Amino acid sequence: MANEREVTIYDIAKKLNISATTVSRGLQDHPSISKKTKKKIFDLADEIGYRINHFARNLRNQKTNTIGIIVPRLNSYFMSSVIAGIENVANDHGYGLLISQSSESFGKEISSAKTMFDSRVDGLLTSLAFDTADLKHFEHFFKKNIPVIFFDRVMEHENSTSILIDNRQAAYNATNHLIEQGCKKIVHITAPILQNVYKDRLKGYKEALSQHKIKFREEYVIVTDLSQEAGAEAAQAILKMKPVPDGIFVSNDSCAVGCMLALKQNGISIPEDIAFVGFNNDPISKVIEPNLTTINYSGYEMGQTAARHLINHFNGTSPINCTNTIVLRSELIIRSSSLKKGK
Repeated sequence: MANEREVTIYDIAKKLNISATTVSRGLQDHPSISKKTKKKIFDLADEIGYRINHFARNLRNQKTNTIGIIVPRLNSYFMSSVIAGIENVANDHGYGLLISQSSESFGKEISSAKTMFDSRVDGLLTSLAFDTADLKHFEHFFKKNIPVIFFDRVMEHENSTSILIDNRQAAYNATNHLIEQGCKKIVHITAPILQNVYKDRLKGYKEALSQHKIKFREEYVIVTDLSQEAGAEAAQAILKMKPVPDGIFVSNDSCAVGCMLALKQNGISIPEDIAFVGFNNDPISKVIEPNLTTINYSGYEMGQTAARHLINHFNGTSPINCTNTIVLRSELIIRSSSLKKGK
């Protein structure tokens, strides 16, 4: 069966015996068209299956009302919370979302950025992949004055804004808490330190050790992809350490849980033998036994802040540049995994 011809404004105009210009203005809710006529236009358009060609209209207006989002992983509780926060604000202001994941690959991030640019997004919200080394793939956006905001994992650029937490302070608080519990041999499980997030968390970890005159040991820093499987692998390396560490600070909860489970299977008691602190306050942190001490910061709030700042920029009320770094709050949530017996 042949495809039916696309319904046009001329079909509506003919049926209602009005001009195509009137139909066009009515569909755009133009004030010069009466409410009665608008209702007739919309009712008939709905009845005969007319579809507004937003794409053509947007090309004329040089605007797509679309916000691009590039995240490292979609199967992350934190990132899905960020996207939910972005969507909440974007939808309220009439913007749709185009979402892509880099899968923690610099190459895929470059490809995603090109897709976003070619799709003519009005602005871009991005959290960088583990191995992103520079921002050259965003230069087309900067040259065209298309706003780019980096969140969580960020790099500074004179034409962008960063939204993040104080990762150094959060990591300091996490490590300091373990030290206060009597831990002196503390392992830090992290990701490659190309990104601010992991660089700053390592810095906070080192500062807490230094303040308590505990020697930093390079072999106590385990670099992984922070997956749950990587946590289990890290546990095997930890079991071979002499002496076995008495505290572990992990840069995300999923990896921390993988490590905890593997250590427990090998007879390690948590927190009596090894105390644990994670990061992100994922739901899994309250399911694992004992419950995981962690750093809490809201992905939803970060998403809302990023979207609101971008839309304010569209409206001319919020400039985007490197001097504008927005730091959100975080807090240490203490649970059983880090509380040594008698503490």
